[in-house]
Amino acid sequence: MNQPDSEPREAEPLKLRERAYASFTERLLAREIKPGQFVTQRELVALTGLPLGAIRELIPRLEAEGLIKTVPQRGMQVAHVDLNLIRNAFQFRLFLEKEATALYAANATDDEIAEQRARHEAIIARAEAGGDETLIEDAEDTDRLMHEAIIDHLDNDIVSKAFRVTWLKIRLIRQYETRIQNHILVPVMRDHLKIITAIEARDPIRAAEEMSIHIGNARTRAMSY
Repeated sequence: MNQPDSEPREAEPLKLRERAYASFTERLLAREIKPGQFVTQRELVALTGLPLGAIRELIPRLEAEGLIKTVPQRGMQVAHVDLNLIRNAFQFRLFLEKEATALYAANATDDEIAEQRARHEAIIARAEAGGDETLIEDAEDTDRLMHEAIIDHLDNDIVSKAFRVTWLKIRLIRQYETRIQNHILVPVMRDHLKIITAIEARDPIRAAEEMSIHIGNARTRAMSY
């Protein structure tokens, strides 16, 4: 008779863990938690508004993803944004996205590809018209959605999850180094259009090469700031 009530109780710890992770990452990207900062479990409770148990269960995930590390006798430290993080994050992206782009070029539907082109051309048109208050945010969404579409097309949960952790680190790097701004917005979108053109031609080798160039350009910008 009590079985219907047991499922919500079992699901609640998982929901709290996911809420704790989402809250931590939101505050990290909002700079309420800063790279290199030392934090305690109690401080994370105060920042996230979630119970200590959820924070304790969150910490191993953050450590496994490289978002925090335990420093002996000092406590937990949020990951630094430094040259090592930049090199590692972009190298990992290159390994994942070259192969994913080649497969996407071979297998994506015409409608999917057309949607990607339309999004990018709309962003470029807005930028060339002088821009507007939501242009940067919309450009960043367009950027993310293209890369996620290419990765998720693999239909591999392990790869998709690993990519999203790396993308979070890329967003941190952009915040503190090279966030998409007006002067690089159009070049980034045009990089994407070169990839899309190769995908439209169903040319996996050229699509992978264009993705490699794009990631290399992003890495160079990040390391030069």
